This record gives sequence, C-alpha cells and structure tokens, in this order.
Amino acid sequence: MIRFNRFYKQFNIISTLLIVCSLILLIFKGLNFGIDFKGGTLIELRSSDNKVNVSSLRDNLNQMNLGDVSVKKFGSDQDYLIKFEKKDNKNMIIEKVKSNLDKSFGNNIDFRRVENVGPKVSSELLRSGIIAISISLAAMLIYIWIRFEWQFSLGAIMALFHDVIVTLGLFSLLNLEINLSIIAAVLTIVGYSMNDTVVIFDRVRENLRKYSDIKIFDLTNISINETLSRTLITSITTLLALLSIFFFGGEVLKGFSLAMIFGVIFGTYSSIYIANTVLVRLNVSQKTILKEDEKV
Repeated sequence: MIRFNRFYKQFNIISTLLIVCSLILLIFKGLNFGIDFKGGTLIELRSSDNKVNVSSLRDNLNQMNLGDVSVKKFGSDQDYLIKFEKKDNKNMIIEKVKSNLDKSFGNNIDFRRVENVGPKVSSELLRSGIIAISISLAAMLIYIWIRFEWQFSLGAIMALFHDVIVTLGLFSLLNLEINLSIIAAVLTIVGYSMNDTVVIFDRVRENLRKYSDIKIFDLTNISINETLSRTLITSITTLLALLSIFFFGGEVLKGFSLAMIFGVIFGTYSSIYIANTVLVRLNVSQKTILKEDEKV
C-alpha cells in the first residue's frame, strides 16, 4: 500500500505556494487573451513559395503598425494563421496587408479566410466564459453538498479551485493564448477533477461506515489505494490521447490539449492531496456520516 497520507502536509504547502504564485501572476501579469476576447482580425493564408515562413511573415507584418501580431503554422507547412489587433477599416487593412505581402513575396499568397471580431462581441464572449465557469463550479458545489456531507463539498470545491487557478496561472506564466477553446478545456477540467474526487469520496464514505476504529487520516489513504487502479487507468489513457493531440493535432489544438494535460495532472493530484486533506483537517468520522444518515 502506498502511504499517500505521509505527504499530506508537504504537498499542502506546495499547493498553497502554487495558488499564491498563480494569483500573483493573474493579478499583475494577467492572461494573454486571444482575438476571441480582445477583438481584432484573423487571416488564414496559404503560400506556394517555399521562401515564406513564420519569421519572414511576422517581420513583414510588424512593419505595418497592426498592433500585436501573431503568426502560426496552420495545418500544412504552407498554411499560416495570422492574428493582429487592428480592426478599424477592415477592408482597407486587408487590402494593405495583401498588397504588402504580394510586394514582398510575389503573387504566391492566397487569402483563404478573413474574420473580424469587434470589441463588443469579444467582451460578451469573455463575460459568457466567466459566467460559464462560475455556474459550473456552483453546480458542482450544490451536487456534492446534496450527494455527500458539507465537509466533502468543501474538499471538492477547494480541489476544483486549485485546479482552475493553477492551470490559469501556468497559462499566464507561459504567456499562452486564452481563447474559446481554452474556456472549453477549463470546463472539461472541472468535470474531470470532480469525477475523480467523487470516486474517492464514495469509497471514503463506504469505509467510514465499515471501519469505525480507523481514523480519517489512515482511512483516506486506504480509500485512495483502493481506487488507485481506476484513477491511473483513466488518467493515463486520457493523457495518451491528449499528448497525441498536442504533438500531432496541429497548432490550433495545442492550447486546448495543453490546458487539458495540465488539468488531468492537477485534477488527479488535487483529488488525492487537496480534497482528502480537507476531510482530515475537519476530522470527519463515522459519527459525521451517521448524523447525516439520521437526518435523511
């Protein structure tokens, strides 16, 4: 049996430091919002000239006073995704960009898609994303509160808070772009983390009824070990799929898959060292379960 409970205190200190550092990064450095949230123009183009590459395109566009410019490969080696902040006079800007690229690289560039996101739409998307995450966290809290005792609910919500904050903190630290797919990833992380936590909590509650003479400190460790094979199989198979998407899914899916990879790792970790530690700190016992059963 693995003695997870031996490291509760050490990992709690590490988690506290991670949360504090993440909050500092989010407050003072902020997040790198993409075109979905801060508005701007997106161009997808294809080049038939092998001389065209990411650095040459970026250098060319940076000379045009377009604001923050992002150039990435998109799909095949000759497909590129360009994003820039400037969104006024869209048609004139696009013509200017096209003319400038044609002068630099010849008539070898085909504009395949052009999209514009205005400030009103982007602010509404950001607000909707925050609301979606907040509602999902609240719904999870209510579910756990009904499904288990309030101590379990507190442990689950702290684990969720840890996973979301630390994941966003890493995105801030690495300056990775936040777009709608990242919001989807965060919501998926919430569901994944909660699922893993509920499985362990179910076993903890069963064992509380079964072993009246075992303290919660050791009982959580027994429960984690009893569900460990299920946790590892789920986490490893999920990570294998996400790593495949990250390495072979193209530039567009890298942010989403990276957020999910962080989320799966943190979700598995928090289910063991955050959610269960709360039960230990609150000294949950068989009496707690029996009192709640009597109320029902």
